[in-house]
Amino acid sequence: MTIRAVVAGVGHYLPARVVANADLEALVETSDEWIRSRSGIERRHFAAEGEMTSHLATHAARAALSDAGLVADDIDAIILATSTPDLTFPSVATMVQAELGMTHGFAFDVQAVCAGFVFALTTANALILSGQAKRVLVIGAETFSRLMDWNDRTTCVLFGDGAGALVLEAQAGTGTSTDRGILASDLHSDGRFKDILYVDGGTSTGTTGHLRMAGKEVFRHAVEKLAQTANACLDKAAMTSADVDWIVPHQANIRIIEGTAKKMQLPMDRVVVTVQDHGNTSAASIPLALSVGRARGQIKQGDLIVTEAIGGGLAWGSVVLRW
Repeated sequence: MTIRAVVAGVGHYLPARVVANADLEALVETSDEWIRSRSGIERRHFAAEGEMTSHLATHAARAALSDAGLVADDIDAIILATSTPDLTFPSVATMVQAELGMTHGFAFDVQAVCAGFVFALTTANALILSGQAKRVLVIGAETFSRLMDWNDRTTCVLFGDGAGALVLEAQAGTGTSTDRGILASDLHSDGRFKDILYVDGGTSTGTTGHLRMAGKEVFRHAVEKLAQTANACLDKAAMTSADVDWIVPHQANIRIIEGTAKKMQLPMDRVVVTVQDHGNTSAASIPLALSVGRARGQIKQGDLIVTEAIGGGLAWGSVVLRW
């Protein structure tokens, strides 16, 4: 018998405040046309004052648990991907654990920036396959609006806040590509590219800092590396792009999404796109898109899905799963 980590439930949460492109014209020298033409973003959500990453994550977690028909006591572990924790420590995951009333098991954060959810999914899969957990709550949650330099119009218009969550559950499979659940994963990093995407704060400066990005360089690496990791992951699963029902990519920029789909020889009508409504929500973007895609009726049980993401580090990777 083969054990698979199968999606049992999905959910998401977005802060109430919606910020349209036109709203940003009062804050920075920009325009709706400028933002749309370069990123595809039309609006994003910003967390309210006092609304923390842990709050967003808890809402998404509860939605996923409800969708799975489970309660916190049914979960063995929480893995939470974020680069915007409430505090330096403890982890946001343990804060969510407490809010859910989960007094057993374990919880921890994963930090791989925009690729964080892919890394968290892969880690959750390993815990399930090794028998260390039967059910894992995997969350991506971010409040990137708090890292923006509002004098830098090239970056501050791109990001938003939100959270998404999946419940992964151990289920028996046949060991073939027809199984539901995670079929393959592919992870990479290369620290030589630290300076093209980073936050200039931390213990070295004593400040939170602001996001800094060399946009053209990030774009060049993203299209090449995302297509490569997605195809490599499909190879591991003994499948090809022709087998894919949906790409659910990191929602950073519509041009990156389009470029990756083109390299994979897949049409855009097989890509779940939410960037226009959410902006770049970093580690939250893939679970957000999975939840929205399911709610729209795009993603259905049995569909083969490829998720891929790249973030600061650089860190990038992909997961192939059958819904």
